[in-house]
Amino acid sequence: MKIVWISIGWLFCCLPTVYSQTAGVDAHTNLVYNGSFEEYRMCPRKLETKGVLTIVDGWYQPTAGSADYYNECGSRECGVPKNKLGYQMPQEGKGFCGIYCSKTEYREYLQTRLRRRLRPGDSIRTTFYVSLSEESTGAIATIGALFTENRITDTIRSLFLTKETHHLTSQISQTIAKTYAPQVVNPANRPLDSVDGWQKISGTFVAEGGEQYVTLGNFFPIERSGYSEPDTLTQLLPGAYYYIDNVTIECLNCTPPETDDQNADSNFLSQEQSSFDVGGTFVLKDIFFEFDKSTLLQQSHFELMKLIALLRVYPKMEIEIQGHTDDKGSESYNLKLSEARAKAVADYVISKGIDEKRIRYKGFGKSAPLVGNDTEEGRATNRRVAFKVTAF
Repeated sequence: MKIVWISIGWLFCCLPTVYSQTAGVDAHTNLVYNGSFEEYRMCPRKLETKGVLTIVDGWYQPTAGSADYYNECGSRECGVPKNKLGYQMPQEGKGFCGIYCSKTEYREYLQTRLRRRLRPGDSIRTTFYVSLSEESTGAIATIGALFTENRITDTIRSLFLTKETHHLTSQISQTIAKTYAPQVVNPANRPLDSVDGWQKISGTFVAEGGEQYVTLGNFFPIERSGYSEPDTLTQLLPGAYYYIDNVTIECLNCTPPETDDQNADSNFLSQEQSSFDVGGTFVLKDIFFEFDKSTLLQQSHFELMKLIALLRVYPKMEIEIQGHTDDKGSESYNLKLSEARAKAVADYVISKGIDEKRIRYKGFGKSAPLVGNDTEEGRATNRRVAFKVTAF
């Protein structure tokens, strides 16, 4: 088998504008894909107290706090304007998301990847809208947007903290947890207490360079969050619950990027066409599933859209999606899991309009490791999804 050892992110960095999420990024272009939450995989049916946000294209939750999605096509629990946690019309479109920003320790957050990395000196204006559920116990003020170079995650369901480990000696270390400092945040003296309409949160900052992820939520402990209890609230929910909609992030001083990595080498596809010979196998980076399951997480969205763009550029290309696991677990279990994960990727690609006749899938279990399974790093490498070109 011919395996091409390149990142698919590099492989597709120069795809033409058919991949609209990254192409043509310029001044005053929204750097957030699906900022109004109108693109989704299926209509929301249920609010899961310990669920995972998996149906909104490009958006996901970075912690175990279960963010929610609402749409006009949703069930009674997840409908618009009426739903289980309140009543609100969208600020724009037909859908929006919701998170707890809480009086209690419980917190929820939303996260997405920007269309491109920010460059040093970029003047970035961030705007989004929030509306407080009338069923909340109280209101807060300090909802904000945190920009980071890397995707930040945690398994907690409380205040999102950054953790720094200091090695005092070769055998002693100390971990210190600190609050994050969002670049854009609503002032603590400006209550976000409107239950009838939407309140705008907006701010501008200068990028250090490299930032590619944005996380929305409340990054402050309750005593620093401007907490209040307006008389308009029913106090049925255990905290401050906010609907979020219409997220816009734009660069105010950007010019057409002559050397931007998304536009460089415009002849890449024609020059490297031989890379797509029949039998060539490409590993998909940044494909994520729920632990020990085949549920595809939305962190995978951007990588999958690159694959979809490639299939649109080459309408005669046919591929086989291949699932692989590490050596943990029985052979039969791993074979079943790898096939289910390969099918999940194939289903996603087909759901975006690619002819199902061009897509096959197969699970290999633990039978084809790339490296040894004796370290966690090695096992992570072997847990992968790839695609093999079967016709071109």
